[in-house]
Amino acid sequence: MTALDRPEFQPLPAPSGCRRLLFGPALPPPAVGRQIRLRDGRWLGYAEFGDPAGRPIFFFHGLPGSRLFRHPDDSIATSLGVRLIVPDRPGVGLSSFKPKRTLLDWPSDVRELAEALGLDRFAVAGVSGGGPFTAACAYQLGPRLTAAGFVSSAGPMTAPEATAGMASRTRLSFQVASLGCLPWWTLYPSMVSVVRLARQQPEKIWQRALESSPEPDRIILLRPEVKAIFLESLPETYRQGPRGHIDDALLIAREWDFPLQDISVPTFLWHGTADVHASPAMGHYLAETIPHCQATFIPGAGHLLMFRADFWHGMLTTLISATPS
Repeated sequence: MTALDRPEFQPLPAPSGCRRLLFGPALPPPAVGRQIRLRDGRWLGYAEFGDPAGRPIFFFHGLPGSRLFRHPDDSIATSLGVRLIVPDRPGVGLSSFKPKRTLLDWPSDVRELAEALGLDRFAVAGVSGGGPFTAACAYQLGPRLTAAGFVSSAGPMTAPEATAGMASRTRLSFQVASLGCLPWWTLYPSMVSVVRLARQQPEKIWQRALESSPEPDRIILLRPEVKAIFLESLPETYRQGPRGHIDDALLIAREWDFPLQDISVPTFLWHGTADVHASPAMGHYLAETIPHCQATFIPGAGHLLMFRADFWHGMLTTLISATPS
């Protein structure tokens, strides 16, 4: 785990008085994370795990999520020689907010981070809501990528039966966010109580997730080390409030601004057949639309597939096997 790099770290502006009233006191300085300054003046936050000299994989967190969202057993990445780099998306954790961003703005941020770290080629992977941002990188970064991986990934709302079998709250969230006539601020009031709880009492959010999850995910959520990851990551998701989460949700649910058919990098997809948050139909659509995508659908697995040690080991192995030495 990477300790906070104090010379690089620049604290983002504290919430305004109004926001402090809404969300409670400011969070303490983060214990884990680094930042780089982007060309447009924004800060991009990230964390690193695994082998610092290993083969690089950029891992994109879900929604909610932050740079701290990863498999709890860091020794797996270390033993495989994987350098896992997990960036905060704009408005999340240590990354500055970016107004009017699109999915295709994300690859530019990733490219700048790779350049700052001295990386010519690398793999990308995303879980859940990180999947669309993985697709954007696979489309835009082309020759820079050695492989792209999709884990329990959200897919376009245009996929046939995209919300079939989804949990009711997740389905409603997708449907509301997909309404192009709704400006971002109409979703803000519904997020205030969520942000307050996530920042001050994240265990209550975890408890809600536990109560609403199917059995495969409940078993995983009850593992103490997985619970610890959730409780660590949730406050960072909303360090700056809900705007980063809201923008992510809108980008994921609305029309994607690039054709999946034009992705040409080696692509791998893993999806559980019992996933109620990113429907298997979304996974099938991605697998069928992205050329030469090697897809694996895992019987009985839920949305939290990434927290299975055997899966995490196999997924990292697959991605670095596509990476030249």
